[in-house]
Amino acid sequence: MSSSSDPPIVCSLPRVTIVGAGRVGSTLAQRIAEKNLADVVLLDIVEGMPQGLALDLMEARGIELHNRQIIGTNNYIDTSGSQIVVITAGLPRKPGMSRDDLLLTNAKIVVEAAKNAIAHSPNAIFIVVTNPLDVMTYLAWQATGLPRHRIMGMAGVLDSARFETFIALELGVLPADVKAMVLGSHGDLMMPLSGYATVNGIPITELLDAPTIERLVQRTRNGGAEIVELMQTGGAFFAPASATSMMVESIVLNQSRLLPVAAYLQGEYGLEDVVIGVPCRLGCSGIESVLELTLTDEEIAALKVSAQSVRKNIDQAQKILTTKM
Repeated sequence: MSSSSDPPIVCSLPRVTIVGAGRVGSTLAQRIAEKNLADVVLLDIVEGMPQGLALDLMEARGIELHNRQIIGTNNYIDTSGSQIVVITAGLPRKPGMSRDDLLLTNAKIVVEAAKNAIAHSPNAIFIVVTNPLDVMTYLAWQATGLPRHRIMGMAGVLDSARFETFIALELGVLPADVKAMVLGSHGDLMMPLSGYATVNGIPITELLDAPTIERLVQRTRNGGAEIVELMQTGGAFFAPASATSMMVESIVLNQSRLLPVAAYLQGEYGLEDVVIGVPCRLGCSGIESVLELTLTDEEIAALKVSAQSVRKNIDQAQKILTTKM
C-alpha cells in the first residue's frame, strides 16, 4: 500500500519509431498499435501528413480496443527513447524499375534517417525496409556504427510469406499449414529453398513436380514486381507491413523466433562484410544468433552470387555517398 507522499509510479512502455509515413509505414503503425505491441511515433518530412495519420489511428482506438499512443511528427526529437526504429522512407518502385534502380535516390535518404534516429535513440534496434533492402541495411549499419545484432533488414519474412502463399494456392491448402524459407538478397537473385518448404511437415517435393516448384520459385522472385505492374501507382504495402510487424513482435515480446532477415555476416555461409538474408533468432537484444543451414553445392554457389551482387551495389552506393555528401 503506498502513502500519499510516495512519488507517482511511471510505467515505461515500448516505443517504436517508424521513419516514413507512406503506405508501408502507416500500415505498419496500424499493425503495431492494434496488436498492442508498443506506442508508435510516425515520422515523415511532409508537414501535417504523419500528424493526420496518427490522429486518424488514435480515433480508431476505442473501436479496435487498444490504448497505444500514436504520435505523428516531422521532428526526430519526438522519437527519443525508442526501443526499435523502422526505416521505410524512400521512393517506391514504379513499373519497369528494379529494386536496384532505387539505389541512387534512396541511399542518401536512409543514411540521413539512420543518423538522425540513432542520435535520439542510441539504444534502439534498427529494422530497414527501404529498397534495395540489403544495400540500405548495410549503409544504415555503417552510418549508425551499431553492433551487427542491433540492425537488420526486412526481406526474408516477406519473401517466405509470398512463397508460402503461392504454394498454398497451388495445392489448395490452408496457408497457415505451409512453411517455407527464402534466403539471399531481396531481389531477382533471392533463393526460395524448396528443400525447406513443407505442408504440415510434408516436403513440397512430395506434393509437387519439379517444373511446378520452379514456376512457384520464379513467381516468388518476381512477387514484388508483379504487384507493381498490377497497381501501376506503387508497390506492395500490406504484406511488407505484416512481415515487419512480425519482426517487431518477436523483438518486443522476446519471442526468439527463427526468421529469415537481412543480416550483416562475418564468416557465416563463407561470406564476409555483406548484408544478406539468412535465418536468425530474433529476441529483445535483436539478432540473437545466425543459423547456418545445410545447403547443396548449387545453393551455396547461388548464395555467393547473390552476395556478390549486393556487394557490388554497396560499393556503388558508397562511391555515390562519398561524392555527394
